[in-house]
Amino acid sequence: MQQSSSSGQGSPSTAISLAARLARVRHLALDMDGTLYRGGTLFDFTLPFLARLDRLGIGYTFLTNNCSRSVRDYMAHLDRLGIAAKADQIYTSSLATLAYLRSGHPDVRRVYLVGTPSLQREFEEAGYEVTDGAEPDAVVVGFDTALTFERLCRAAWWIKQGKLFVATHPDLVCPTDKPTVLVDCGSVCACLERASGQSPIAVLGKPHPLMLAGILARHGLEPTELAMVGDRLYTDMAMARAAGAIGVLVLTGESRREDLHGSAFQPDVVVESVKELGESLERARSERRSRE
Repeated sequence: MQQSSSSGQGSPSTAISLAARLARVRHLALDMDGTLYRGGTLFDFTLPFLARLDRLGIGYTFLTNNCSRSVRDYMAHLDRLGIAAKADQIYTSSLATLAYLRSGHPDVRRVYLVGTPSLQREFEEAGYEVTDGAEPDAVVVGFDTALTFERLCRAAWWIKQGKLFVATHPDLVCPTDKPTVLVDCGSVCACLERASGQSPIAVLGKPHPLMLAGILARHGLEPTELAMVGDRLYTDMAMARAAGAIGVLVLTGESRREDLHGSAFQPDVVVESVKELGESLERARSERRSRE
């Protein structure tokens, strides 16, 4: 485990403080793609890490900006990878977007959706009409793995007409183990902004605070009892910092150690993988018990 340079790396008093903070952690918000697996490949240390958390009595929620799958589909996806997860252990940017629309824009009932069939079903099950032809109340842009030029142009048209423009998350690319670049929601929104002259009124998902607020409330946690574990500085670490949670950056996904230099979103901890994090959490708890 390496402490972030912004936290005073190398100072004994700071290291002790960090160990004490880790010993207080009761729950982890776990990013998935790039943290527990990459594309369709599960990291070999993931299952032992989750088993260690269970043994330590540390809870965890699988948190992701990737809204191409519904909660039900994520449960099935994780199950295929060998991870058993309940519905209340998964929180996605689509759920944050639905929460935002319900609370902030209750008049929105019909949406033009740039997203997968799975995301469409999630919106329909939440009571929204997803339209292709009728005039929408809002345009919602997500991660659409089958986006066509026609749909992109239609979205730009409705946005240009002044329809509410909401994005599920800001990620520019989605991690993959394939030799390609998966263009994500943030990049599509950049295209739509240039074409329509309008920016999203809200960009949900990480680092929006709605992504952690539900976890804190559901488990009765103080922010200092929660660690956000992920591979991206501008989403995962930015959200941890804003929420007052511990930010743990893993180097198995998008971010590299050199990306820390000059970044406004510094983590509290940098680890090669969640394997090292699990070891650090257990060691911190053991040291706390020995002092008590």
